[in-house]
Amino acid sequence: MNQPPSDEPGQPRWGQQPEQPPSPYERPGEPALYPHEGAGEPSPYERPGGQPQYPPQGPYGQYGPPSGDGGPNVMAILSLVFAFVFAPAGIVLGHLAKRQIRRTGEAGDQLATWGLVLSYAFTVLGLLACCGWLAFLIWAGSHGETTY
Repeated sequence: MNQPPSDEPGQPRWGQQPEQPPSPYERPGEPALYPHEGAGEPSPYERPGGQPQYPPQGPYGQYGPPSGDGGPNVMAILSLVFAFVFAPAGIVLGHLAKRQIRRTGEAGDQLATWGLVLSYAFTVLGLLACCGWLAFLIWAGSHGETTY
């Protein structure tokens, strides 16, 4: 049951591999991206035992995105600090830190939360103190009748 050789165009002859369509990644007239492949030469990144050898790394800290282990978000820390210094700024920094942490996945979500809680608490206490002081001034001013 041997197949007779095919003389039709585009059909492989008996014992031959079918012709592969051109790759969409290759452009005619340009050299191959990896000329060593298929030529029987080993890859420049392959050791004689067949284990991959990776190219040398560049200097540390110059390339690539920052790693996720850089510590907590700076705005979250500042939110907690400003909760004790100037609470309204701590509120703003806390909300900015929460948004940034959600977007980047950095650490420091609990710091931002505590910064927000303390900032809101100190802001409310400050407002109550101001309102109480004003009420005291108004009350003292209305009883300011002196008899000599």
